[in-house]
Amino acid sequence: MKCPSCGYADSRVVDSRPVADGTSIRRRRECLACQKRFTTFEVIEAVQIVVIKKDGSKELFDRNKLLAGLLKACQKRPVNAEEIVSEIETELQNSLKIEVTSREIGEMVMSKLKERDEVAYVRFASVYREFRDVDTFLRELNELKKKAESESNASRKQKK
Repeated sequence: MKCPSCGYADSRVVDSRPVADGTSIRRRRECLACQKRFTTFEVIEAVQIVVIKKDGSKELFDRNKLLAGLLKACQKRPVNAEEIVSEIETELQNSLKIEVTSREIGEMVMSKLKERDEVAYVRFASVYREFRDVDTFLRELNELKKKAESESNASRKQKK
């Protein structure tokens, strides 16, 4: 770190403390040339994620847009949409991908909803997968029903 007093390029850290909000670290440094002390702050750099939409256009990831869609699917359901959005946002940041397709985000949402609430899952899937008719709904419901039955049978076998 360059000293603000003399411009020397090297310093040592004398003290480090987290800032009250927990999003950065305050560091007291001492210049190795002039021995003057100064303060720096270290902050996490968030990666700007670009979403590639179905039509090929690109836009920045918008947490609020994802949350709005989830809130509609989770309306009057015991699902914390905010928590799901936070999980997805964290996964995207940790993946270190700069670009992600809307399809990938949609699949992440569907996976999380399927684990938490089947009704919210079907609601979201109906819009995301663009269900055109009742038969498409029924196919999806039958798949969920088969999965639930197989899980139920598996748990009964384990209890025996």
